[in-house]
Amino acid sequence: MSSSITIVRPDPTWAAQFDKTAQTIRAIVGDTVTRVDHIGSTAVPGLVSKDVLDIQATVSSELQLDEVAQLLVDANWELRPPRSDHPVPGLPSEALQWVKRLVIEPMYRRRVNLHIRIAGRANQRYALLFRDYLRAHPTTAAAYGAFKERAARLPLENVGDYADLKDPVCDLIYLPAEEWAARTGWTP
Repeated sequence: MSSSITIVRPDPTWAAQFDKTAQTIRAIVGDTVTRVDHIGSTAVPGLVSKDVLDIQATVSSELQLDEVAQLLVDANWELRPPRSDHPVPGLPSEALQWVKRLVIEPMYRRRVNLHIRIAGRANQRYALLFRDYLRAHPTTAAAYGAFKERAARLPLENVGDYADLKDPVCDLIYLPAEEWAARTGWTP
């Protein structure tokens, strides 16, 4: 058994790839989303990552989660589990704070994980603050990158195991990020 995770060097074109993909997403979903953001490791300059763009589309209500997901499915994107993110210690534990939809790109297109989340919910804020904290703290980003490289070498059965392994490490980064946000006045 070996991991199916491949971590690659930072690609300076990831931001441009996001811009192009965001245009495609906006053309499909229109004004049903309030914002489209580049999140995850490919959104942090200099950070190693899987070569998969993580994107967050923000909607205003729970009804819009399924509306946006269906628009994308109608455009040949694929709806995938999970339907929620993991609750983070110290943040609201109500299930509604962690609801999302996850869709992936149409077959034979640039790999994308599109997370659809509700504005103001804990998981929507988490993705943005985590990204911005790593952008502002390159040493922390480098340590996180080293962890990801080591984790990818473990004998994991699937990508879900890799994500489960990363979750508590991300939470350990996120908790001081909240303090940083309060100190600096950061807002999403």
